[in-house]
Amino acid sequence: MNVVNIAAYRFVALDDLPALRERVREHAEALALKGTVLLAPEGINLFLAGTRAATDAFMAWLGEDARLAGMEAKQSLSDTVPFGRLRVRLKREIITLRMPALRPAEGRAPGVDAGTLKRWLDQGRDDAGREVVMLDTRNDYETDAGAFAQAVDYRIARFTDFPAALAADRARYAGKTVVPYCTGGIRCEKAAIYMQELGIEHVHQLEGGILKYLELTDGAHWQGGCFVFDDRGAVDKQLLPLPPLPRGERVGVRGHAGDEADSQPASMDFLASTHPPSRPSPQGGEGAKATSAMSDRGHA
Repeated sequence: MNVVNIAAYRFVALDDLPALRERVREHAEALALKGTVLLAPEGINLFLAGTRAATDAFMAWLGEDARLAGMEAKQSLSDTVPFGRLRVRLKREIITLRMPALRPAEGRAPGVDAGTLKRWLDQGRDDAGREVVMLDTRNDYETDAGAFAQAVDYRIARFTDFPAALAADRARYAGKTVVPYCTGGIRCEKAAIYMQELGIEHVHQLEGGILKYLELTDGAHWQGGCFVFDDRGAVDKQLLPLPPLPRGERVGVRGHAGDEADSQPASMDFLASTHPPSRPSPQGGEGAKATSAMSDRGHA
């Protein structure tokens, strides 16, 4: 597989957006990269694909800006570029929640790294002895593809539905350690701050999201695939593209020989949703709609 897919974000104050957009576009085009870069006053969110040399060069160039230095990219491989073209867009938020008082650049909730989370889930408790609850902050059609075993899934249609769903159910988390998670970490970073503001005490966002967890562990406790917002549709525990589903098969019920957990619908092992979906979920990926999906429906 010759194509490297990278996903990265950072919450940081950016005040030169039009000029930055042109510089980003110029460098990405020069490296023949395709995908989407979102820029907003609160930061940057990107999903790009190309050769390893090109993606490495682009991240190195971004790091020359002190505001973006050290930004880590999650990586996965594919045989083909899963984006049709390059888009560099200016947005109000890099992940839309419509809660302007939440400013991750000014402070964030504690994080838990992939290895520590796996250990917590293996032992059934965190290091303080508290029960660990996994909270999925993604949209319903994403959780259909796969999720952590026993994760709370509110079946939301978009990220802006998350605050109301959580507020109505916050008593569930009393005395427990809650780990909100998403594809790459951006949604759970905002979600964790909101949870703290609601008075939920023990919140630890999953650093790097699902993609980093699958990259750094053996994928234990994860069931199914991980939905991605490009033409791959979803990736497996090895971060490799899953084959297309047969006609009529629902996302999230793909079976794997020798893997009993993955042979069942992902949603069967979740806690019951307190908020059923208000409308049908999309049947496919949002690669063709990435520019709006990434921020308005919650990418990463």
